[in-house]
Amino acid sequence: MGNGYVIISPCRDEADYMRQTLDTVIAQSLRPARWVIVDDGSTDETPHILAEYAKRHDWIAIVTRSNRGQRAVGPGVIDAFYAGLEAIKLDDFKYICKLDLDLELPPTYFERVIEQMEAIPRLANYSGKPYLREADGRLTSERLGDENAVGQIKLYRIAAFKEIGGFVRQVSWDGIDGHMCRMKGWIALSEDRADLRFIHLRQMGSSQHSIWVGRLRWGFGKYYMGSAPYFVAAVACYRMFEKPYFIGGWGILWGYLNAMFARAPRFENTEFRRFLRRFELKSLLFGKRRTIAWYHQRIRQSQYLKNNDQ
Repeated sequence: MGNGYVIISPCRDEADYMRQTLDTVIAQSLRPARWVIVDDGSTDETPHILAEYAKRHDWIAIVTRSNRGQRAVGPGVIDAFYAGLEAIKLDDFKYICKLDLDLELPPTYFERVIEQMEAIPRLANYSGKPYLREADGRLTSERLGDENAVGQIKLYRIAAFKEIGGFVRQVSWDGIDGHMCRMKGWIALSEDRADLRFIHLRQMGSSQHSIWVGRLRWGFGKYYMGSAPYFVAAVACYRMFEKPYFIGGWGILWGYLNAMFARAPRFENTEFRRFLRRFELKSLLFGKRRTIAWYHQRIRQSQYLKNNDQ
């Protein structure tokens, strides 16, 4: 296994944002050994921009997929990710990152993330936090939990990625994976450190049609992964106090209820759903940060005992 990291970036019609991502990755203090960008049927200037950068940097490779007619977040993004995965030999690298092309990164981002991964052997995935840049230049947090690396820039230890079986091809892929890590004795984590804050160039959940559609999709994802109704209600209330006020939180709840009343399919892993609901209940009773710390302490203790028995 190699020691470097590989990035895979699914993208579609990202011409308005992608140059900032491309430029800030190229400027990293620790550059990737390989960057595979999957053009998932773009109809704007994306293919021309990708060709321009690939011509200048031989460590950037482009995989082109046919146009399926529309942007398909969730399963569509992960299908594109796996198309990129087919273009590499996974064991040539130690880490793999799924990276969106609508981000602006600090110059030492990947160096700092991998330092943390090297320092904590049971750390499966890790990331900083996304911020939005307001019209007046202020940065506003997207307020994502600490229990998982965020979906926009999710860096994985390949050994852990293999053990959890990779990503589920559904909207809630970036929620299921972190809980699956904990269930299998790995730590999943994101931290709000100044050197790991990155700019999300458009609001989370706004990449398809509207914020409302994005929030409905979010609620469906919560249903699919197996979240309890009371927990989703708490999440919806929390999100009502961010833009778009009230509507965003209500959209999450409505998406969940629609899926529940329609008896939509759910993630077929009953052990996982039991584990998830225990985590959710502990989070509501004791707070998410204390719950995460408790799980991480158990994982570290288990690993310590295992090492001493060998």
